[in-house]
Amino acid sequence: MPNFCAAPNCTRKSTQSDLAFFRFPRDPTRCKLWVENCRRADLEGKTSDQLNKHYRLCAKHFEASMICKSSPYRTVLKDSAVPTIFDLTSHLNNPHSRHRKRIKELTEEELRKIKERRLEASCEQVETNKENEISERQEGGESVEDAPPMTPEEKEIRDYLKSLFEIIVVIGKQNIPLNGHAEHEEGSESFTPSNFQALLEYRINAGDEVLRKRFEMAAVNVEYCPALQQRRMLEVCESCIREELLQEIRECRFFSLVTDHAVEIGGEDHLPLFLRFVDQTNCLREEFIGFLPCEGDDEALADRLLTEITEKWGLNMEYCRGQAHVSSGVFVCKMKSVATRLMEKYPMAVYTPCSTCALNIFLANSLPFTSVQVVMSTLKKIDSFFSKSALARAELEHAISIFHQNNEAKANELKEVCRTSWTERHDTFELAVDLLESLLLCMDSIHFNEDLKWNDRITSEAYVISETLADFEFVVTLVVLKYALSFTRAFGKNLQGQTLDVYFAANSLTAVLHSLNEVMDNIEVYHEFWFEEAINLAAAMEIPVKVPRLYLRKQRAETSLEIQPESYFKEFLSVPVVGRVIQELKDVFSENHLKALKCLSLVPFVMGHLKFNTSEENNADIYKNDLPNPDTLPAELHCWRIKWKHRGKEFSLPSTIYDTLQLSEVKFFPNVYSFLKVLCTLPVLNLENSKYGVARKRLKAYLADTPVSHRSRSLALLNINYDVKHDLDFMVDTYTKMYPEKEEE
Repeated sequence: MPNFCAAPNCTRKSTQSDLAFFRFPRDPTRCKLWVENCRRADLEGKTSDQLNKHYRLCAKHFEASMICKSSPYRTVLKDSAVPTIFDLTSHLNNPHSRHRKRIKELTEEELRKIKERRLEASCEQVETNKENEISERQEGGESVEDAPPMTPEEKEIRDYLKSLFEIIVVIGKQNIPLNGHAEHEEGSESFTPSNFQALLEYRINAGDEVLRKRFEMAAVNVEYCPALQQRRMLEVCESCIREELLQEIRECRFFSLVTDHAVEIGGEDHLPLFLRFVDQTNCLREEFIGFLPCEGDDEALADRLLTEITEKWGLNMEYCRGQAHVSSGVFVCKMKSVATRLMEKYPMAVYTPCSTCALNIFLANSLPFTSVQVVMSTLKKIDSFFSKSALARAELEHAISIFHQNNEAKANELKEVCRTSWTERHDTFELAVDLLESLLLCMDSIHFNEDLKWNDRITSEAYVISETLADFEFVVTLVVLKYALSFTRAFGKNLQGQTLDVYFAANSLTAVLHSLNEVMDNIEVYHEFWFEEAINLAAAMEIPVKVPRLYLRKQRAETSLEIQPESYFKEFLSVPVVGRVIQELKDVFSENHLKALKCLSLVPFVMGHLKFNTSEENNADIYKNDLPNPDTLPAELHCWRIKWKHRGKEFSLPSTIYDTLQLSEVKFFPNVYSFLKVLCTLPVLNLENSKYGVARKRLKAYLADTPVSHRSRSLALLNINYDVKHDLDFMVDTYTKMYPEKEEE
């Protein structure tokens, strides 16, 4: 949607000009000055918030000294900037023209006061500028004389730095390792240049005069750009690209925080960080912001996360409305503790599951039991094993055909499932039980390698997986997960469905918890049934039923009592798993979380399905402080319901938050408009347009394509945010300010 300039006799709009457009300031005093200088009477009755939201002035109405930074992509005003350049007479040449932006006629007294105020402000600005320049030069040890223009040598250095930054951006976006070879040994005669050095030499040979002049007299084997300088420039690139995203997020105010599975970079574990927000076009986006080192305990990690977000990135955690942490293994307890600490400090940062992970997978990953984590890690290994080899998939399909030769329909169904990412589905554990015999036969066949068609790496991986599958503890754990999480399967699927499904899921949690509590109350009966299926499955796979070896060793040391397998797995598996699933559901579906999801009844399609008999007022207080006019919310909600209830028959009801926000008339309901924008940032809700979730796919591709030894936090950010604009001039300015010392020759 284009921005129109609010100045009289100015017809510029953002789609027809490269000029920057500036919002009216939120500060009431400064905003009043802007309105007075505009001389538009129709703006005087509006609040500073209304002016800030709906009105703009183009850069033509500001003195050049008011613009403190200008680049190909960004223009920023000084904090004290006031517009002073206006055309207040050209409309007089055509008195018959209709002028939408009418100019206020001022009395002589009002004109005199405006002139005095402008003169006073101008004098203050001149004095302030002089004082700032003097203090800056004195701190830098410079004289107080006027700064000389840029010398040819300084310009040459600037052009040289731009060339270096351009190469780094290309390296990052194309995912080229910075150092493509191992470092050469000191004193060795041969020298193989890094990828960065090779690209520099290529540009010189291609005719880059700036680089040629810089290095034409250098030795043949000299490294043009030292590793320290490369590292510094990479950090600057990373911060500049991130700043482009953060600037947009700050303008949108509300956001949610999402972390993913820890990854190894530079020998340390790092958490990938994403931010969700609704942009200026009312589209929900999820952008990758960077990696966070995650060594240390949960308290240190929470403090580091807050420091990164607030102090380094300049975001206000008071505007954080949701958080989701996808993790597994040892990081599960740590990330849950981090989420709890964040909610204690910022209660509105609601802890939720992540829409990119099936709820049953999320719950299973959250169970801190060794046998469950072995199942989850084995499923990951299986997925990785078959995704790398079409021949291995063919072997699995052959094994399925053998086990289901009397049921061709079932065999075809399982074969079709195996061609998808079945280990990430809501019914993963049901599928794993159905495929278990076929998987073991397939792995054994590959490990035996009678036809010698598999290499040593594949046979070794197959052996490790087959040994795990052939363990009774694995079998019984898989069966228990299948049944314990069967009660949350439909619930989780609805959470990732359409808006109406999510609304009904939020209202069905009580029934899900009731079913699980009934299982817990009758766990002896349920466990007997589960254990019997595990025994039958183990018998078919010729796996002995036994208590885990580690427990037997510990038992001998502590007591002489013997425990039966059924009793052991009931006490140490079935009971803890069901109890922990119940607690986990209560934790991630807190009262605030459920209140927010129930407010999805604001979406007209959901409202219509409920026959317009809704009462959002009971739940809307959760975001009351985020609304522009909370006192008028009940009346506005009533008008909102009436509007859709009495719509024309030919008009279909918007079925999603995105569809609702795209309606032009929604802005006539400012509280509903603001409420929906905040609500849809919750991480549990799906991204309605897949192109706005491409950052997560690029992260996955980067990790899959890049060996651990070549991974770089800075280069990963450049690669994943491939489409983000980059400003080489801004990078050079930032670099020279951070490292002002003269470069060594």
